[in-house]
Amino acid sequence: MSHEPACGTALAVSDGRQATFTGNTLAVASMLTWAAGFPAAEVLLQSWPPISLFAVRIALAVLVMVPIWFILDGPARVLGARWRHAFFVGGLGIGAGMFLILVAQKLTDPVTVVIIASCAPLIATLLELAAGTRRLRWNFALGIAISILGGLIATSAVAPAQLGLGAACAVVSTALFCWASMATARDFPELSQLGRSTITLAGGLSTAAVLVPVAGVLGLEVMPTRQVDAPQMGMLVFYALFSMGLSQFFFIASVGKLGVALASFHMNITPFYVMIVMLALGEDWNWTRALGAALVALAVVLAQDRKPWPVQPSSA
Repeated sequence: MSHEPACGTALAVSDGRQATFTGNTLAVASMLTWAAGFPAAEVLLQSWPPISLFAVRIALAVLVMVPIWFILDGPARVLGARWRHAFFVGGLGIGAGMFLILVAQKLTDPVTVVIIASCAPLIATLLELAAGTRRLRWNFALGIAISILGGLIATSAVAPAQLGLGAACAVVSTALFCWASMATARDFPELSQLGRSTITLAGGLSTAAVLVPVAGVLGLEVMPTRQVDAPQMGMLVFYALFSMGLSQFFFIASVGKLGVALASFHMNITPFYVMIVMLALGEDWNWTRALGAALVALAVVLAQDRKPWPVQPSSA
């Protein structure tokens, strides 16, 4: 009797486990680099209006990533990409989402923002169920429930005065980012991971190009309140290239391996990373937040799907 079917099954299981391991590793790298930028944003927001910080951050990332994309993938691939669709996905999901998360941090604090982002797995799961790319299993549903519980416990450590509009901005930002991440991994199958990340960030830059002049016309503050010195420039470069550009690259690659729902679970462990960084900068340890984050970590483990559903390419 032939052993080919058994060998094929074993290879498929092995490939699936490798994809899961790679996807989770990429998600961890994405969240580490993302979390590292929150302290820099906290300092910069003291003198930078959110709208101008958002614009400069995304402009720096695009100015560096587009030339690298040209060199690695070639002009034909870059110029022939679906730029119109990328401007829609990136402008709405990445651009508006990033601006709103800066507004949320301005109104609250770094840890509060990443805790409120714990609704990401629920939003992302609903998106995948609607798209037909995920079947809801019991362990995943349990992981979502525990993740939300952890977020609620951690958020209970925040004074109610810090929530309100800031929390609403964080929730809307999370929903837009989940949708944009799924669309980026799904709708640009012909592009490399670098191309997918770069083209939607370029779309996000279009949002900045509209928001900044509009804010100026409306009389809103758009210029830094103090002179931009060398330390600020260093933080800006780090915040743009490392905490956004590199983090976005890792996350889109992770979504390609795991799907946006499972990849987004890793957002909920970010409070651990942010609290550790902020602790080193002098912030007090908060056991309630730590308990909430620990529950989120448990949810990430429980939600691992032994048979991950791949992201389906768009037929468009």
